[in-house]
Amino acid sequence: MGQNHDELLKRIQKLVRQNQDLIEKNEELHRAVIHLTEQNEQLKLHLSETKVERKEALPGEPEERVKKYRMATVLFAYIGGFKQLTDEDESDAIMDQLDEVLIEFDRILKKYKIHKIKTIGDTYMAAGGIPVKNITNPIDVVMAALEMNGYLDRLQGKRGKRYWHMNTGIHTGPVTANVSGKKKVTYDIKGDTVNIAHRMQGIGERGKILISVMTYELIKEFFLCEYYGKMPVKYKGDLEMFVVNGIRPEFSRGGQGIVPNKLFDTRFKLIQFTDIQEVILDKLEKELPGYLYYHNVKHTVDVVTEVELIGWAEGLDDEGILLLKTAALFHDAGHTVDYDEHEFHGTVLARKFLPDYGYTGEQIEKICSIIMATKLPPRPEDIYQKIICDADLDYLGRSDMIPVSNTLYRELKEQDKIGSLNDWNKLQLKFISGHSYFTKTARSLREVNKQKQIERIKKLIHNE
Repeated sequence: MGQNHDELLKRIQKLVRQNQDLIEKNEELHRAVIHLTEQNEQLKLHLSETKVERKEALPGEPEERVKKYRMATVLFAYIGGFKQLTDEDESDAIMDQLDEVLIEFDRILKKYKIHKIKTIGDTYMAAGGIPVKNITNPIDVVMAALEMNGYLDRLQGKRGKRYWHMNTGIHTGPVTANVSGKKKVTYDIKGDTVNIAHRMQGIGERGKILISVMTYELIKEFFLCEYYGKMPVKYKGDLEMFVVNGIRPEFSRGGQGIVPNKLFDTRFKLIQFTDIQEVILDKLEKELPGYLYYHNVKHTVDVVTEVELIGWAEGLDDEGILLLKTAALFHDAGHTVDYDEHEFHGTVLARKFLPDYGYTGEQIEKICSIIMATKLPPRPEDIYQKIICDADLDYLGRSDMIPVSNTLYRELKEQDKIGSLNDWNKLQLKFISGHSYFTKTARSLREVNKQKQIERIKKLIHNE
């Protein structure tokens, strides 16, 4: 019991830190939007162009742009096997097989959304986190490397001869990308991150996947790794390296360390949620109508935070938390389309976005049912719906209930959906007096304070 309590406290502390980061991000985005709307169209165009540096191209040469990525994971793989070339007949067969290997490697990269940079002779270079930035790129690249190695092992079993093997180096850090082309865009990355990954590949042993300590810290939850040694890096001291031996048994099917299981997928998506959240919050910041003083980005962040707190306290598992957080993120996103039917439009957006992030059809339908449960009056049917309903109306039992309620009044007033403030207070009193929280957690946290808010509203109402 004590261990579970400690784990819950750690998760709550982590969540509080994440929430603070989101609030700061929201304030930063809000300031940026205000700044941009004050500028004329010419200045907007100038700002959008300066996001990507451009290099002057000589006549006849393609224009080149420079983009910087704060976190990318670079993979260098040396494909050994050319020394086995003995005669012309065997050489042709082996080269055909090398083509098969490279085609399969390209397929694996596409599966994990990793960008192939180039093949340099018998060295294969790729990077995760470009051109689309994402927080999961270290995990993606390590999974791809394991699958590449596994493919070569299976190929050996089929053909009876071992021509090909990989020496792999992986490092995570900032990179600079030279971007060229219009119809077919190419990326050529450079920087210390690239150089370190290349050097690690060069010192690695046959079949080993070497990762830097930077990558290790980001993937160690999912993979079995062992310490390999240190590599001197100019101006940086010694760099610790690790060998990836496979997926941790608890995250792999049958505990074999080869194929990820459902728990792996869920934990991965909980990390990936940060990427989805950034996209959706940015969309809300840009597209929500200006009269939404209550149903704004801050409200969405509050509900995402609250469903996780209540969810852990109510004993939900990792997948349950994932479904709740995702539903909370989309529950008011439909306000970008319509006010009165925003719950339905939120489900439309969820069905559009979530397949690209690997959510199953079953998960998406569950998320949509949770979203629809927030439609007033709340009539939740299961624990997930009860939790999001309590999180959505959490303000009713908070000390700032009156000022928060006034933002909702202002929102409705600007749409001519409510009369005077006195009318609003009467309506609020009726609603709150008949409201009850559905979960034990919300009742214990908010019910007492909600009764205090009822008394405060009564004092605000004057008889006409």
